[in-house]
Amino acid sequence: MEKFDVCKLVRKNCLAFEPYVAGKPIETLKRELGLKHIIKIASNENPLGPSKKAIKAMKDVIKKVYFYPDFNSTDLKVTIANKFKLTPKNILVGAGSDELIEIIGKLFFTSSDEIVISKHAFIRYKMAVQLMASKSVVVSMKDGLTHDLNAMLKACNKNTKAVFIANPNNPTGTYNTAKEIENFLQKLPKNKYGMKPLVIIDEAYYEYASFKKDYPQTLKYLSKNPNLIILRTFSKIYALAGARIGYGFASQQVADYIERIRPPFNLNVFAQVAGVASLKDNNQVKRSFTHIRKEMKFVCDGLKKLKIDYIDSVGNFVLFSVAPLNGSDIFKKLLAEGVIVRAMGEYDLNNYVRVTIGTRAENQLFLNKLKKVLGK
Repeated sequence: MEKFDVCKLVRKNCLAFEPYVAGKPIETLKRELGLKHIIKIASNENPLGPSKKAIKAMKDVIKKVYFYPDFNSTDLKVTIANKFKLTPKNILVGAGSDELIEIIGKLFFTSSDEIVISKHAFIRYKMAVQLMASKSVVVSMKDGLTHDLNAMLKACNKNTKAVFIANPNNPTGTYNTAKEIENFLQKLPKNKYGMKPLVIIDEAYYEYASFKKDYPQTLKYLSKNPNLIILRTFSKIYALAGARIGYGFASQQVADYIERIRPPFNLNVFAQVAGVASLKDNNQVKRSFTHIRKEMKFVCDGLKKLKIDYIDSVGNFVLFSVAPLNGSDIFKKLLAEGVIVRAMGEYDLNNYVRVTIGTRAENQLFLNKLKKVLGK
């Protein structure tokens, strides 16, 4: 048999590429650990589940599954456009906002480009940059683990092609105000292409954060900032993480080019109808938001009683410190107790753990088990 070395064929920037590390399914961990009961509060999923209307829509469409889905996700785009008072030509859709981040990278980033990213931001931005052999310019956060937009402005130069801003940010749960975002967009310098770099604002947790009066309503910036791309998702408050539905907003010119390279039939029939039904169910957002704010207080009060420092969050999760202990060690100890959380080592937050806000029973169990493993 001839010797075959695939490494000689792989692009150099992909040789050291590390795959995204997702949490294991509950059933897999039950088998591996020999546990009968496990709760997963690690991936920022909505514990209340999706809209009943979305579930019904998916059940109803199953009889048509032998047809290919609508190539353009027309109904979904129209529904999104109508809800946000835009045109369907401003709307992006992807198999999760993850896919849209990757599409943006493939469309715009080259090896001569620099992409500005905040240090503890969502890891998929850095992965998209590495995939395209571009350079990540990583900017430290301010105290309190919030994006330092002034420092990110200073990091922009003639080679800057794009800037990623997660707002609110995962995993910190912090956000930048409308005033900060407006100042950033206004002062952003031009690059070697003679224009301002792309600004990708990831608002995966928009519905959870928008109760803050100073949280930016970025859609109103779109008409005057053609370099702006706004990303959102159905995975969080709409509880459709398993259906993989991301969406976004951009100028018609930007959206047109993203559409040109979007994979064909990237949203399946279940995703398309579930998205439409979810947007038409106003109670889904209301009930989920109310639950999370109530349970966020319960969890944070519990952390205070344990004398554990945490970062105030406007998402559906909270980041807390276990210093001087290692977050990975606490993750393993909690896992042995049947509680799945997320250690933050991959985000250079080695002494931190992120926990998703669950049901009251899940949150109470988490606090009880955390107290146990910390010996408090």
